[in-house]
Amino acid sequence: MAKNTLSSRFRKVDIDEFDENKFVDDHDEALDQQGPDAMEVDNLIRQYPLIIRVLRDMMAALHIALRNPPINSKNPATKERAQTVVFRVLTSFKSSDIEPAVKSLDKNGVDLLMKYIYKGFERPTDNSSAVLLQWHEKVKP
Repeated sequence: MAKNTLSSRFRKVDIDEFDENKFVDDHDEALDQQGPDAMEVDNLIRQYPLIIRVLRDMMAALHIALRNPPINSKNPATKERAQTVVFRVLTSFKSSDIEPAVKSLDKNGVDLLMKYIYKGFERPTDNSSAVLLQWHEKVKP
């Protein structure tokens, strides 16, 4: 006699699980894509008045702002917040302190800074283009 072939017991494997075109990001984005620590940057910037800002603290603020960039984040609010923090640091520098700050960065930091500069050119605000051009002049090779 022939066996009943209408049985569905062989369908226990979900073939969609093995689809190459189906991508699922396994790691938690919230842990490593939070962006820079805005509170820490603000504390360094506000520590001194504009006239006596210490270059050391401003460089520390720049390094903190460029730390933990949300490059792979899919959340636009996180990226916007990081852009705002970095731009706040860039506008807080005196013109004469830009070059030493750029020289204090490694190659990856300079590349990341250039990305933020170009991102700032996309949406200019009052006097932002002048500040970004000063930074761009010092960053470019």
